[in-house]
Amino acid sequence: MTACSPAFAIAAADALLGSILGSFYNVLIYRLPRGRSIVRPRSSCPHCSSAIAWYDNVPVASYLLLRGRCRRCGERIAPSYVAVEIISAACAAYCVRRYGVSPEALWIYAFCSLLLVITFIDWYHRIIPDVLSLGGAVLGWAGSLRFLDITITQSLAGSAVGAGALLAVAFLYKAVRKVDGLGFGDVKLMAMIGAFMGWRSVFPILFLASLFGSVYGLYLIRKGGDGRTAVAFGSFLAPSAFLVLAFGPALWNYYLHYYFG
Repeated sequence: MTACSPAFAIAAADALLGSILGSFYNVLIYRLPRGRSIVRPRSSCPHCSSAIAWYDNVPVASYLLLRGRCRRCGERIAPSYVAVEIISAACAAYCVRRYGVSPEALWIYAFCSLLLVITFIDWYHRIIPDVLSLGGAVLGWAGSLRFLDITITQSLAGSAVGAGALLAVAFLYKAVRKVDGLGFGDVKLMAMIGAFMGWRSVFPILFLASLFGSVYGLYLIRKGGDGRTAVAFGSFLAPSAFLVLAFGPALWNYYLHYYFG
């Protein structure tokens, strides 16, 4: 036994729990946009609709053992299923490592989970369900009362600044381009992000999301797009929020050191 064994055991347990929850997040990603119950029926193959046995529904392991295919029909299961489970596991381990075994870690993991589910739903379906964004905003406000390292005032200001900034961009874009550039789902998402992270994080997140979205837009143009191809901006906002959450202070300190010594 080594001195780091307890910490490794805790991280492993958190990652395992995160992967199990990630399996449920796949249910949310598939069913919420389709208006289906997230409780019943049990998980089934999206191709042949056969119910998935418990031993074929073990997070990550079953996907690898079955080589990413349904046992019944042999059709390929999208790699995004195992990606969600792995990302969820990594988020759980990260939250406990950074915040310890604490209510704050639980709240931040819930935030990361919402960002994860929203990223994939918006990428595939171009929608962000209100139950996730507005429900997440309420969760952020509640957390700021006790569990998060921001005050309720900072949380409410974050929601107002986040939503307001995107509303301003949306109105400006429509005035210039005469078409809708952003949906209200993105506005509600920024309200949720601001509720958890406060107003100071809003503009770094918008900068990163715009940068990633622009790079992807250039890729689409090179593939034959005309510059008006719809881009799911929420699927760039959500990962950008996590990057600022995880690396924002380090990046800011590097920026200050680089430019101001």
